[in-house]
Amino acid sequence: MGFRLSTYRTSGLLLLVLGSVFLLSGCQTFLFAGLNTTDEHKGIDVERHIVFDEQRHLALDVYRPAHAEHAPIVVFFYGGDWMRGKRQWYRFAGAALAARGVIVVIPDYRKYPSVKMDGFMQDAARAVAWTHDHAVQIGGDPQDIFVMGHSAGGQIAALLATDPAWLEAHDMQPRDLAGFIGLAGVYDFVPIAAKEKDMIGMFGKTPMEQRRAQPISFLHGNEPPMLLLHGTADHEVDPSNSKSLAQAMQAQHEDVTLKLYPGVGHEALLLSISRPLRRDAPTLDDVLAFIHAHGKAAPFDGSPGTAH
Repeated sequence: MGFRLSTYRTSGLLLLVLGSVFLLSGCQTFLFAGLNTTDEHKGIDVERHIVFDEQRHLALDVYRPAHAEHAPIVVFFYGGDWMRGKRQWYRFAGAALAARGVIVVIPDYRKYPSVKMDGFMQDAARAVAWTHDHAVQIGGDPQDIFVMGHSAGGQIAALLATDPAWLEAHDMQPRDLAGFIGLAGVYDFVPIAAKEKDMIGMFGKTPMEQRRAQPISFLHGNEPPMLLLHGTADHEVDPSNSKSLAQAMQAQHEDVTLKLYPGVGHEALLLSISRPLRRDAPTLDDVLAFIHAHGKAAPFDGSPGTAH
């Protein structure tokens, strides 16, 4: 994902915490490192590098409230054009939700060009299956699992929630999920332009091949509830993706909530979950409200303090 400082509403705290290190490095690793130094850690437990696929050397991190029992679980898939990203970068998201009563599982998945769509989708489904099988062990409820993703990760999570083929391999169905939370996800992007060589490499050349990559293609009226969040100033993933998916869900009389944040850009939508940028968008509040409304666990408060 390409970081643009202009997508953020200027904040003295943002410039203090992130500005100098990012401008000097121009590197995502330093950006996330800056955010992660500000995350919340009191009252949460973190288990890192839990291997969920030994054959492919894939691991995940678990962020959970201390003494969690029957808590809701979010499996979060990060973005990065299906080609880059590391689970460690998103500690700020896991910690923010865990501090407010939600267990967060952040898995890695294989990337293009090492694999095409089938590869990273199989990894994602395997991570959800691991979460389901270990839900009680990590303090959660196997009937209270949400999938959530940003950008390319939103497409991955949305396919898990719409195309039954991926979870069926693990004796699960999309409707077994408590909900899908999409942050600036890619849901409706055909036809793929001929100049987009990487995307054609991932998703195929023919309309039939590309259709398999479109979550909007698989709505049949049996999907889990959806929360779709998008910034109107997103110049990387057009907000029409979320609008189209919301309209298609409504046509199926399915439970969907679409929220568009004026002036918020692509990265800002996700990074507003972090403590320094929380005033930029109500992302954290809206995610928690959705989990409250659709989860099976007993309601939890927004401690510590407030989500703002």
